[in-house]
Amino acid sequence: MLRRTIAAFTFLLLLSMDFPAFRAADTLPSQIPDSQFLQMLSEFSEPDGYFQFENFVSNEPTYQAVIPQAKQVIKPGGAYLGVAPEQNFTYIVATKPQIAFIVDIRRQNMIELLVYKALFEIAPNRAEFLSRLFSRKQPAGIPMNATPKQLFQAYENVKADAQLFSETLQAVKDKLIKQHGFKPVGDDEKKIELILNVFREGGPGMDYAFASPRRPTATLPSYYSLMVSTDGNGKNWSYLASEENYRYIREMQQKNLIVPLVGDFGGPKAIKAVGAFLKSHGATTRLFYISNVEDYLQASWQSYLSNLAALPQDESTLLIRFEPNMDKPITSLRLMKDTPKAWPGRSW
Repeated sequence: MLRRTIAAFTFLLLLSMDFPAFRAADTLPSQIPDSQFLQMLSEFSEPDGYFQFENFVSNEPTYQAVIPQAKQVIKPGGAYLGVAPEQNFTYIVATKPQIAFIVDIRRQNMIELLVYKALFEIAPNRAEFLSRLFSRKQPAGIPMNATPKQLFQAYENVKADAQLFSETLQAVKDKLIKQHGFKPVGDDEKKIELILNVFREGGPGMDYAFASPRRPTATLPSYYSLMVSTDGNGKNWSYLASEENYRYIREMQQKNLIVPLVGDFGGPKAIKAVGAFLKSHGATTRLFYISNVEDYLQASWQSYLSNLAALPQDESTLLIRFEPNMDKPITSLRLMKDTPKAWPGRSW
């Protein structure tokens, strides 16, 4: 009990300390120093949790479908919250929040997002980013204005390169550990290597089931197909759709404005910590991408509701929910205030 009391006091003290990023203000910070960024990763996060799939890449083919409607509803700026890996970058670039927090129960997801952070900072453009991500030497002649399809097709017949993998692995570690001061915990460094190796082995055709010990049986979209997909009306919002989109995410990464955390949606600290941070800046949650995490929260539904209530919000704050129906996956929007007060059960 004494340890819990001390930990709670320390946590609240951190939020009230007179750091620029925690001081009450009218606006969110335009940049977060490395020391505070790392402090947030450590102090806001919860212990590593379990999920049955590896989740290296999204499995949501309809994730762009709600973007046009979401952009009509939410107000500019504010904060974005999300879960899982790369689909968050597309939602962020489409809605342009001032800051983003990505909360996932698995520490490996946080490490994957830090690997992405390093790759964004290392690679000045999309072609080099893909080269580094998939450990494939960059083909000559890729135009800066290439479409996502042209970009990926350029790598279609390029094989993984062991030397490039080794160079990228070292560059990622140097960027995170030497430059930013990230201190690996436990097997974090092994996870960095594992993640880059999965992308090397899987290549642009990898999907959600690749490298997973429990392979889902449904047909799943590949990384390539996710990046060339549209919202159903012909517009591709993906973070690799253009150099402009890529630069937007790259600049947010360089400013430490995409903050990956370890946390359970029904957990005791992570989401509440984000809420306290946003409140200290007078900021509002605009969009929370929850995927289908609610399907796993039966035992902690009331804690989840408490966490949502801790987030500063208004009448237009939206949740993006994915329903992985086997026949027809659906991505839908819901106002945060309309979240059911009792666990609704699985919808698939």
